[in-house]
Amino acid sequence: MSPTRTFAISILLVALTLSVGNASAESDSLRPEVSKPLQSAQELMKNKKYKEALAKVAELDAIEGKTPYEIFITERMRGSAASAAGDADVAAKAFDTVIGSGRLPVAEQLKLMEAMAGNYYRNKDYRKTVIWTQRYLKDDGSNATMHALLIQSQYLSGDYSAAAKGLSAEFQADDKAARVPAEDRLRLLGSSYQQIKDDAGYIGVLERLVAHYPKKEYWADLIVRIEAKPGFSERLSLDVYRLQMATGNMSVPNHFMEMAQMALQAGYPAEAKKVIDLGFSSGVLGSGAEADRHKRLRDMVNTKFEEDVKAMGQGDSQATNAKEGIALVNIGYNYATHNQFDKAIAMMEQGLAKGGLKRPEDGKLRLGQVYIEAGKKARAVQILKAVQGTDGTADLARLWTYLN
Repeated sequence: MSPTRTFAISILLVALTLSVGNASAESDSLRPEVSKPLQSAQELMKNKKYKEALAKVAELDAIEGKTPYEIFITERMRGSAASAAGDADVAAKAFDTVIGSGRLPVAEQLKLMEAMAGNYYRNKDYRKTVIWTQRYLKDDGSNATMHALLIQSQYLSGDYSAAAKGLSAEFQADDKAARVPAEDRLRLLGSSYQQIKDDAGYIGVLERLVAHYPKKEYWADLIVRIEAKPGFSERLSLDVYRLQMATGNMSVPNHFMEMAQMALQAGYPAEAKKVIDLGFSSGVLGSGAEADRHKRLRDMVNTKFEEDVKAMGQGDSQATNAKEGIALVNIGYNYATHNQFDKAIAMMEQGLAKGGLKRPEDGKLRLGQVYIEAGKKARAVQILKAVQGTDGTADLARLWTYLN
């Protein structure tokens, strides 16, 4: 059942329970002046004349001294007619009386509560939907559909904190049961966090989304928000571009140009060439007013790349014999940009083990990235989860673990 399902009480249900003139006990019988209008109302209901049926039931309000049983039957018919006619408030008042009579089994009481929650939802009265849904869940807390209706109604009524709390509990249960959370529920939680301006909560939802539903737009939103966190270091700008490129989120000419230039400055012309080649092959670069500038940068990158290929291996021995490991890490990463992953990994691990790096967490971040590119995800995750720091390195490392 979806939250938008029609919850009107079945006429057949009313007909089966309305024992007009055939009660088994004197105390549970209907006087003719009560039974006749009810029978007329029942016929009108069968013919889908719900408003007329409701009016017929209203005639009974003039009768004084009705027995508890007569009140019960009258209000049940009134509630059914009002529900079918779309008058949720009249139905709610009538069903309140029916439920309070103590004459219905719990299962049938729950059906009435479910119906009222649905009626109010259909009428877009979400606050009253919440009231009736909570009333239902008090007696049957295991109904997942009613839980979903409650959260949806809390959100639509503007109680975003309550919706977020309910959805968070939902996802904790998913985690415990090793279930993949539903995408639409994650999006609803994300929207709830946005409404209450909980940035950390929203980022957490985005991380769940990219982990289970790795769409470009989720990645784009997440990367931007991670980079905007207080304390995020500008020195990681190239690492941000690397993640954008890995997730298919490079689409602006200036981003291609800037990333290529940063890669050159960092000493990785092969990486710069991959960036420029992607820019031209995707049609982002090479056209428009800046086409000549794009081509000049491509020529420079190709020249630097050829020089780098010729120089490969020349500094390996010196880096191996160095007291500190920074050269091994940098040269190793350069091998990775040439797709020589085994050699890259060996050198980077040796450099990190040797120590002496000014920023060892940066080195571990890039080693984890290389393991990802080499197709060794399990080892990559081990390394990336060990990355620490509050300057953005740990955040970027965590995001790389979500890539397949």
